[in-house]
Amino acid sequence: QVQLVESGGGLVQAGDSLRLSCAASGRTFSGYSMGWFRQPQGKEREFVAAISSNGGSTYYADSVKGRFTISRENAKNTVYLQMNSLKPEDTAVYYCAADPTYWRSNYASRKIDEYDRWGQGTQVTVSS
Repeated sequence: QVQLVESGGGLVQAGDSLRLSCAASGRTFSGYSMGWFRQPQGKEREFVAAISSNGGSTYYADSVKGRFTISRENAKNTVYLQMNSLKPEDTAVYYCAADPTYWRSNYASRKIDEYDRWGQGTQVTVSS
């Protein structure tokens, strides 16, 4: 079983960059596909990006494609979300999550219901 802790959020201006990190406990991290989701205040949680267990496949929401990059270092039990050219509409609580469905495969899901391990979230606020 894996536990997740996000970090790296903060208050930035439009156009700035941030890198979020998600540190996982446990020896099985490398088997999970991982995802980043976000939840703007008063709205539903939404998919942002996902990466397969071996890092070979990545997926992005259209709203962040070309600006955000997901990556992982299995040796460090960590997944990252590099966010560039931030916009005010990127303001949200960002969550990382682990999905055991595609264990040790080259696939990751965009479906929030398939992720069963969640971090506590980190706030990202982008001012205009």
